[in-house]
Amino acid sequence: MMKSQYSTLTIILMVQEISISILVVFGIISRGCECKTVQFIFGDSLSDVGNNRYLTKSLANADLPWYGIDFGDGLPNGRFTNGRTVADIIGDATGLPRPPAFLDPSLTEEVILENGVNYASGGGGILNETGSYFIQRLCFTKQIELFQGTQELIRNKIGKQAADEFFEGARYVVALGSNDFINNYLMPVYTDSWKYNDQSFINYLMDTLQAQLKLLHRLGARQVMVFGLGPMGCIPLQRELSSTSGDCQNKTNQLALSFNQAASKLMDDLSISLANATFKFGDTYDVVNDVITNPDNYGFSNSESPCCSFGDEIKPALTCIPASKLCKDRSKYVFWDEYHPSDSANQIIANELLNKFRNFLSMNRSSAAPSPAPAMAPSPDSTASSTQSPT
Repeated sequence: MMKSQYSTLTIILMVQEISISILVVFGIISRGCECKTVQFIFGDSLSDVGNNRYLTKSLANADLPWYGIDFGDGLPNGRFTNGRTVADIIGDATGLPRPPAFLDPSLTEEVILENGVNYASGGGGILNETGSYFIQRLCFTKQIELFQGTQELIRNKIGKQAADEFFEGARYVVALGSNDFINNYLMPVYTDSWKYNDQSFINYLMDTLQAQLKLLHRLGARQVMVFGLGPMGCIPLQRELSSTSGDCQNKTNQLALSFNQAASKLMDDLSISLANATFKFGDTYDVVNDVITNPDNYGFSNSESPCCSFGDEIKPALTCIPASKLCKDRSKYVFWDEYHPSDSANQIIANELLNKFRNFLSMNRSSAAPSPAPAMAPSPDSTASSTQSPT
């Protein structure tokens, strides 16, 4: 009799343990992915954080001094500026980690889940043919293909349901378009320059971008920020190559305005037509144009020439190299090289985007303090007196 009672008690306890186990397992499954919110960044040299360093044949590279002089240890890191990118600053301000370059050999599934990925590539564009004379670069279509590979890695790591939640909860940044004009349509060596007129080329870009963003949505992108174009006709390269007076190129600027108008409408249309999606367009044209027109109002002394150049001896210098001369105070220059803004200018651009995206970004804002702007390191000739602080 005692043996029978003991067996019954044992069975009851075993059933209870099994029930608890089932509940625990069910609870884990129902919770899905308890993952961090991260960023996936698609873009060109304005957002590249090192992908082109691993494209060994690419002519678009930022792996020589003095790129990165005001970032971290002051060594080149793949960013095409002296400090931070706009995406760096926005991510810092909202408490999101800085995504590493996709081609970084240290990238793992764990790193992706913790930090996201940056696919941006110097010379890349919306169109596959853009920037082909750089030999190697990652166009937007290729970047999306790499993102699909990333998704497969994460599905294998944490399972399909958790991976779907991870990617749908992420933040997406798309910052492309300037190369499609400067390193494609406006250069006679490209067939697009004579195959299209201004309006038909804008239409071509919008049709291509629409298909790419719809694909991103099918892959799980739900919160997408698309950056607009600044006054491209005012970058030092355009001033030097296209004008004897050194003035901004009106046609190039008009193309940027037309692109922004069309892209803004496209984002509105996609937000309406695609399920559970928010596409936000960030137009910074006006504020950048004002910085260039009235630099003194923003603390700059020069908005026409690059800080890193060969001076008046060789124009345009195209890129910053060890033999280049640096301006004495990099915080006073709007442009770092012939193409790219300085860290100080990127801060102003980021502030404008943060203001425009305020409600959208507040969804994932953390209490983490944003990283401060870097203190400018001394110039190589030691004429500057400030000291460097890591960022």
